[in-house]
Amino acid sequence: MRDLLPTYAMGIFYVRESGLVEQLVIFNYYDEEEEYRSIVGNEERVREEKDLLVKNMQFYLDQEEVYINSERVYPRVVDVELGFQGDYKHPYILYFIVFRGSLRKGVNIYEDSYEPEVAEYDYRVYWIFPPNARVLSAHVGTSYRILNKCRVLVFDVKAGFQTSGYEKIEFELLN
Repeated sequence: MRDLLPTYAMGIFYVRESGLVEQLVIFNYYDEEEEYRSIVGNEERVREEKDLLVKNMQFYLDQEEVYINSERVYPRVVDVELGFQGDYKHPYILYFIVFRGSLRKGVNIYEDSYEPEVAEYDYRVYWIFPPNARVLSAHVGTSYRILNKCRVLVFDVKAGFQTSGYEKIEFELLN
């Protein structure tokens, strides 16, 4: 979003038994001058902005090395949505990202290596695994919680936190 810094973000990863991972990333902003209001009123400007947002997010995704069970996978931005929460001072951007790996019965491992950085805003991440799965362990650089009978992993990152540049989640697919 131009020069605006997110005020908060959330990432939600839905892991399917087929190996498909559907990721939603939502960035919330505060736009004092309501600059984004003028963009959404013009179809061509919306299209240009969405194209730019997809290109920028894909650039960052391409810098990461993501593996499922030691096989490299490639997250791709498939769409982006622009909207507002309540009023024009609170825009958001929602990215739809997908990738696919080969899962197997038993233990599976997701790994992501990326450039370590200092978080500029708070964010929360949810990993939601299939009903017949359970999270065994995670290395996400911060404390985490496991919910819903061991199949949902949640962690928070606060602004100013130094990320590790590496994440690993071990999960088991039962029967």
